[in-house]
Amino acid sequence: MTMPLRSLLFALAVCCAAWPATARAEPAEKERARVEAIVKEYLARHPEVVEGVVKDYLTRNPQVLQDAIEALLRSRRQATAEKAPAIRANAAALFASPHQVTLGNPEGDVTVVEFMDYNCGYCKRALADMVALIGEDPGIRFVLKELPVLGPTSTEAARVAVAVRMQDPSGAKYLAFHRALMAERGVSRERALAAATAAGLEPARIERDMASAEVDATLTESRRLAAALGIAGTPAYVVGNAVVPGAIGLAALKDRIRAARAEAGR
Repeated sequence: MTMPLRSLLFALAVCCAAWPATARAEPAEKERARVEAIVKEYLARHPEVVEGVVKDYLTRNPQVLQDAIEALLRSRRQATAEKAPAIRANAAALFASPHQVTLGNPEGDVTVVEFMDYNCGYCKRALADMVALIGEDPGIRFVLKELPVLGPTSTEAARVAVAVRMQDPSGAKYLAFHRALMAERGVSRERALAAATAAGLEPARIERDMASAEVDATLTESRRLAAALGIAGTPAYVVGNAVVPGAIGLAALKDRIRAARAEAGR
């Protein structure tokens, strides 16, 4: 038993002994509340007590950790299996929509779809993963879908982005715009328009296209897909038959891509 734990037990014993008989006769709930308050305060000051107990328990019972890992893997497999039908049902809109931006190899053997928001800090962090993937793997087809979930400025930036795609279907200028806007700490209509202009796009046409039915249709489709796949935040990826929430990092994305290729027999 560690010294801090001994000290805690001693403190509890002293407190219990010090309570008058009338206090000990109070309802059990009040006594339990006093003890819980003492324990919480002590553990807040000495977190190493819990760490030591947990470490000791796992050392003595390694099967507990193994069981927890296996349960997590089962949960992930179940989640993947549950999303696979929705991915298949929405495959055309996910992977071959006329309303999307496609980067990398348009004929790639694996498609990675990313739902993103220009105000999302994790999306900004994940930009480097996308750039690395399309630079290192010639078989990657990377699809970007605007999903503005962080307020009106995100929606305005997304409308600019769709207008950029309309003016630059090849994606070359779009990528320059995308990287520039992702480098901004906070985005707005004005900053998005400035990034589009800096990328060599015509600002007057961008502003005109922002109000078009094409922009409305693009954002409506992204929101519908997100709802169908249970995506509530950004970034979120679709790789193969799996929905992958969060900025999981380059290594994990590569693992997902390898799994998708293995599932497809490539």
